[in-house]
Amino acid sequence: MGYIIWEAFENQLEWFQLLDGDYQQLMPDADEIMHSQVFPGLWLAVEALLNNQMERVLEVMQVGLNSPEYSRL
Repeated sequence: MGYIIWEAFENQLEWFQLLDGDYQQLMPDADEIMHSQVFPGLWLAVEALLNNQMERVLEVMQVGLNSPEYSRL
């Protein structure tokens, strides 16, 4: 379980996931991509999303859907 907060005026995105009974903020990796731990293969290119680079957002999502984590579902 988790939730995403998109703060439009601040141009920020925060993703929280329920881990061990507490909501913890998910941090992007070095490539600014967040990887869901609840839904394996759900990847989000944060900077691309915030900068309206939707082609990159969709590209990263497709890579996540082709990942070994997703294929195990």
